[in-house]
Amino acid sequence: MTIPDYQSLMLPLLKFLSDKEEHKTREAVEKLSDEFNLSEEERQELLPSGQQPIIDNRVGWARTYMLKAGLLSAPRRGYVKITDNGLDVLKQNPEKINVKFLEQFPDFIEFRTIKKETSKDTTKEDEDLEDVTPDELMEKGYNSITASLAQELLEKLRSVDPYFFEQIVADLLSAMGYGKSYVTKKSGDGGIDGEVNQDKLGLDKIFFQAKRYAENNSVTASNVRDFVGTLDLHGVNKGIFITTSRFPSDTKSILNKTPKNIVLIDGTKLAKLMIEHNIGVSPEKTYQIKRIDSDFFPEE
Repeated sequence: MTIPDYQSLMLPLLKFLSDKEEHKTREAVEKLSDEFNLSEEERQELLPSGQQPIIDNRVGWARTYMLKAGLLSAPRRGYVKITDNGLDVLKQNPEKINVKFLEQFPDFIEFRTIKKETSKDTTKEDEDLEDVTPDELMEKGYNSITASLAQELLEKLRSVDPYFFEQIVADLLSAMGYGKSYVTKKSGDGGIDGEVNQDKLGLDKIFFQAKRYAENNSVTASNVRDFVGTLDLHGVNKGIFITTSRFPSDTKSILNKTPKNIVLIDGTKLAKLMIEHNIGVSPEKTYQIKRIDSDFFPEE
């Protein structure tokens, strides 16, 4: 039997976890390999990178997608457990679970939104892979991994101490090259969470505000107006407003009414910048794409 794709593994994986117990991901791989009658050769078949068995990778992605949808949870490293939402899905007795099925869950929609906003790829998820070039396949895979990481980052950021979140923002702005950044005191900051000194004497300053909000709790227009007012009060012309959620649709009209230079960074952009500048993340593996060196071979 051929190795099933990751979407075909979703429902069997959810059913395996229906006992409500914590299970090692390795255990799930073995169970599903047995269920699909995979031979020993198929169980050991590796990805082109040679670093992981294909079945392990596909079970891992089935797990990841259902984690994003809230059907599964990861109680500790290397373990997985079904959630109440997952149990409710099984009660519906679905014929199959795939990406389209998962789109009914808000958390999965957020994951997909991040993926779309971090990708220039306009191809459909279920496009025939035979019509996609190898370069496009790698790009699609990279974008999926990045989107998954971005959502994990946002989940972490929304749960950390507010002061630690402000420090993360300061570290990010420094890493981006804006200048030496630091967080203001926990109290008496006058509505400012931190400052960036763009010159050694601190004459050219940027103030920043960092709002650690849940995904469904947007920054209000009043928050943005207050931030503009705070910049006025301190005589500062540059500001950065960063949030783990999103900004209201009328924000642009607010900023158009002020001569100040204000940049708004929502949750998706924040996560993308953190990944780009290695804040809170670290490289796991690197692929090199090689081409023929035309200078090496003499011309005919």
